[in-house]
Amino acid sequence: MPDIDWSELFSFTISPWELMIRGTLVYLFLFCLFRFVVRRDTGSLSVPDVLVLVVIADAAQNGMSSDYKSVPDAFVLIGTIIGWDALLNLLSYRFKLMRRLVLPHPICVIKDGVKQQANLRRQLITDEELNQMLRQHEVENLAQVRRAYLEPDGQITVLKNEQASGGPSILPDSHEAKES
Repeated sequence: MPDIDWSELFSFTISPWELMIRGTLVYLFLFCLFRFVVRRDTGSLSVPDVLVLVVIADAAQNGMSSDYKSVPDAFVLIGTIIGWDALLNLLSYRFKLMRRLVLPHPICVIKDGVKQQANLRRQLITDEELNQMLRQHEVENLAQVRRAYLEPDGQITVLKNEQASGGPSILPDSHEAKES
């Protein structure tokens, strides 16, 4: 049986304050990165949810693989990450200004059947990607769309016109096989 240094396993090797500061800085850096850069790639999870999963996975891995010499080091770091997530959720629930900072607004990508090219370009959404998202909402042409929004979770919401006819067809894309 290998020798286990129990005192090293259950004592801090790094100051808990240093771990909290490191965890805070990494969390805030990643939060800003996810909030302002990775908007549409997060799927159906919110930005803070994805961030917490990624950072906790790394922190827990370090605690389990002995990159930290003690388990409490990992506990403090994970607790700091969860604490920031809970605090941001609470503040965004209570304060509109914080909610606007933490949760991005939906972005209009189609208005009255017209693609909003500047918004599409800013979000790096190609015509093919937009068409695919519209087909998932059973939209055959842009005239059917009163408004379409890119939501904070990366999904698209489509508000259809009551009476839609005509307009340019979006089905199929030029690279897709034609239906018979």
